[in-house]
Amino acid sequence: HYPGSPSEDNQVLLVILVSLVPLLILAVLVIATFYWYRVYRRRKLNQEWENRKPKQRKGVDCSEACAIMISDRDSDSSSTHANNLNHNTELLPIELDLQVGKGRFAEVYKAKLKQSSSEQFETVAVKIFPDEEYASWKNEKDIFSDIDLKHENVLHFLTAEERKVEKQYWLITAYHPRGNLQEYLTRHIISWQDLWLLGGSLARGVAHLHSDHTPCGRPKVPIVHRDLKSSNVLVKGDLTCCLCDFGLGLRLDNSLSVDDLANSGQVGTARYMAPEVLESRINLENIESFKQTDVYSMALVLWEITSRCNAIGEVKDYEPPFGSKVREHPCVESMKDNVLRDRGRPEIPSSWNSHQGVQLVCATINECWDHDPEARLTAHCVAERFHDMDHMDKLSGRSCSEEKIPEDCSVSDGK
Repeated sequence: HYPGSPSEDNQVLLVILVSLVPLLILAVLVIATFYWYRVYRRRKLNQEWENRKPKQRKGVDCSEACAIMISDRDSDSSSTHANNLNHNTELLPIELDLQVGKGRFAEVYKAKLKQSSSEQFETVAVKIFPDEEYASWKNEKDIFSDIDLKHENVLHFLTAEERKVEKQYWLITAYHPRGNLQEYLTRHIISWQDLWLLGGSLARGVAHLHSDHTPCGRPKVPIVHRDLKSSNVLVKGDLTCCLCDFGLGLRLDNSLSVDDLANSGQVGTARYMAPEVLESRINLENIESFKQTDVYSMALVLWEITSRCNAIGEVKDYEPPFGSKVREHPCVESMKDNVLRDRGRPEIPSSWNSHQGVQLVCATINECWDHDPEARLTAHCVAERFHDMDHMDKLSGRSCSEEKIPEDCSVSDGK
């Protein structure tokens, strides 16, 4: 053959291809091993948490333990005569005071619940749905009416009412004067201790929603929130969180079929949607997939809390996740560009790692907003991590344990 003939070129090409095959196989093995390690490590962490959970002790009165757990001493309402099982035939004597919130489906009012035998009253919150939002009211009422939902980090439900004369539907709950978490973070710079309280209680609330049993060990239907964000979390008097607004919540009942889950639709707030929700590619064969979307949203809320902590050094004005990278109310398509195409996440500056506790929170956030749902931690595991962080402030060289916020650290309401 002449030099440079087609047959020689083919032989050279064949040699190159044969040489590359082992490298390609090696690359595939490395990628597969890395992926397996990440998923296995998350599952191992989650399993360790399950194994470490305290077993119920013999001889303990479970009903008494649960009663202690669900008591809500930090709200302004004791619910002494409200009926949270919704057996009331008469409407409660409630006087609306002032509007404290407004959402897509309803308005929220501070109100007075009058005592029947005196001039005294309890302060409660009333969420009012117009006639056309009956479906949203019913969904939230049905979730709240589950006795097993009761938890110190879930908003305490009193009762639901149909106000036929006004053509309105009411949900009556405990009232928390500190307002929602987004408002609180806008107005306050917090300490490490505050971050630990807010973040840990948030994780415990989500973990309780997702759990298939109560703290007493009784079987429970897992619930996914599907609209977790800082404005759907309330701040209690002791600076712990409680979850609210279950209008888009979903009970993961065993009777639900794949079609039922598919028909639940793409719901939530675009800014807080997980990548698989933005793509409408949730694994409907596995109900854990819905919990994983909540964990992603929770990571963004944890980032918001951390961004306002004075343990990170210089604290900037409050910004929601992704800040100015997207519009104030971004649509799904713009979030797809940011989260899916660019694999964007809110920035975690290197200065945040100067505090040992905050460093661990940041590592947890990174694991919770992973692009791969299977690689995310469970809410239970996050709650356990916060429990283990209790001593972090003592180990850190810089203490941020003051619970009271100095006046000059507050941000004006106009921010």
